[in-house]
Amino acid sequence: MRWDVVSWAAIALLLFAAEAMAPGAFMLWMGFAATVVFVGVLLIPGVPVLAQVAAFVVLSFVSIQIYRRWFRKNEPQSDRPHLNQRANTLVGHVAKLDQAIVNGRGRVQIADAFWVVEGSDLPAGTPVRVVAVDGMVLKVQEA
Repeated sequence: MRWDVVSWAAIALLLFAAEAMAPGAFMLWMGFAATVVFVGVLLIPGVPVLAQVAAFVVLSFVSIQIYRRWFRKNEPQSDRPHLNQRANTLVGHVAKLDQAIVNGRGRVQIADAFWVVEGSDLPAGTPVRVVAVDGMVLKVQEA
């Protein structure tokens, strides 16, 4: 039994199984690289272990770059790009200030949530429009 052949087969299977458990396409391409090394070691006996590992590293890098440049570029765009980005969906929304904007920061209530806002100093109750988002802070201006 040739342990290098068995080892590369096991590594390839483990990488494919890991990809199935936590999909993200990263380990899939490393699994393809391990499969190529497995086939190479199977067909060409006596390849040094260092050369096998070097081939795996190079093939992993190349295969991941192919995935990133070719396959990810061709993925369909989402029809809902702001899904799970609630703050971004609020751009353009108009609401009254719950707390005055003092020193550039205040608070507004939209639906059932309170949001920190940044903008020009304004008194409470002033209608403001959300013009941008920075993390969870809404950038506003007077509506």
